[in-house]
Amino acid sequence: MPRRFAWASLPDDRLLKLRLKDFKVTVEGTWLKRCLQDLYGELEARGLRIKPHAWISNEWFSPDDTPGIAIPFYLAHPRLMRLERKMVIDVEGGTVPECMRILRHEAGHVVQVAYQLQRRRRWQELFGRSSTRYPSHYRPNPASRRHVYHLPLWYAQSHPDEDFAETFAVWLTPRSNWRKRYARWPALKKLQYVDELMAEIAKQKPVVTRRFKVEPLSRLTQTLAEHYKKKQAHYAINHPKTYDAKIMQIVSKWTGEYQLTLDAIFDDMVNRCRRLRLRAVGSERRLRMEFIVLLTAKTVDSLYGPSRRQWLAL
Repeated sequence: MPRRFAWASLPDDRLLKLRLKDFKVTVEGTWLKRCLQDLYGELEARGLRIKPHAWISNEWFSPDDTPGIAIPFYLAHPRLMRLERKMVIDVEGGTVPECMRILRHEAGHVVQVAYQLQRRRRWQELFGRSSTRYPSHYRPNPASRRHVYHLPLWYAQSHPDEDFAETFAVWLTPRSNWRKRYARWPALKKLQYVDELMAEIAKQKPVVTRRFKVEPLSRLTQTLAEHYKKKQAHYAINHPKTYDAKIMQIVSKWTGEYQLTLDAIFDDMVNRCRRLRLRAVGSERRLRMEFIVLLTAKTVDSLYGPSRRQWLAL
């Protein structure tokens, strides 16, 4: 049976005062364990015997010195997932399909670290130098066909390591049909290389095998309130607004943009309408549809426009 926690019944204000280490959640006994087992099955089906170890931390990441995956704490309990949604609107990895997409991406980092693939000349020719300084911001080109598209916001374009991890994830995904989907794309060369490379390393022993946990939840003394204050500042948002959730979900799906960013774009639109004293007339249904189109156009413009802001790397 799932483990029960006394803090699960606390109101938000009391929950936010607890330290991250106080939650004591683990992967075991949760739906995350099943997702990991599915990931292991996909790796095995591809001839890769590596099984990344996983632990709970404060966010998604895969360290560069151990072949493992850190999973954010909020995914380990429904109460924490509800609070995450309230604080930042999105729950990254909060559904099985989305969790699997992220796990496949992180598995790409694991394979790279375990076999030190970034040292290979061909890897560097296709993806770039892994030693390239990691950006705090990056400017994606949505029209580029030199990179695959797996996680939102054209994440493959943020860094050579992410380019490889995203390419690996597309290659690993069952029924992704990548040969047809990326036909005539320059990115196809990367996928073909990954296909050949994985067949090669399946016969080899990993170079890095040490298994340890980086920043495990049990060592994090930051309170939940401090955690969310930092996270909201990172995305340059105030406390999430209660706009029409359906509208945000539709635009988020169309654009691939996170809902918390749409919230900031919507704020800009509201403020401009107030400055210009604009008023909308017409039926609610018609205005709602026109607003969805307008918000989508504004979001796309923020991605394509020459004066757009730089997007934070995830």
